Amino acid sequence: MAKKPEPESFLDMFSKFGRDLKMPAVDVDDIVSHHRKNLEALEKSVKASAAGASSLVAKQREMIQSALHEITEAAQGIRAPGNPQELLGKQADFAKRSFEAALRNAGEAAEIVRKSGAESIEVLRERIRESMQEIRDSYDKKK
Repeated sequence: MAKKPEPESFLDMFSKFGRDLKMPAVDVDDIVSHHRKNLEALEKSVKASAAGASSLVAKQREMIQSALHEITEAAQGIRAPGNPQELLGKQADFAKRSFEAALRNAGEAAEIVRKSGAESIEVLRERIRESMQEIRDSYDKKK
């Protein structure tokens, strides 16, 4: 039995169509390289965000432990016998320290979020700059 010729592959048909239309050749390696760089930048950005989230969780854990320690100390101080003015003074001091700690902790948490966000965005900005330069370079090659 005679062997039938293999049908032309879809990619071969497309290539032939492009040649017939005199279309410029597409460099698949350049396209793959370009997208690989995009994915690598995205991965770096995600890692920076994840590191920031991890730091934030660690800071929140530290804040909770500190708050629980202070509450324990305050509760022990309140139970101690003493005059009412002394007791009120201890409570006011505890409230003041708690408020200051909350402000300090909120500021530190905000700074962690700001830094990780800025780092993540800078990775993507740098990739955009590189990408734009790659586009300019490809146009310069064609001229």
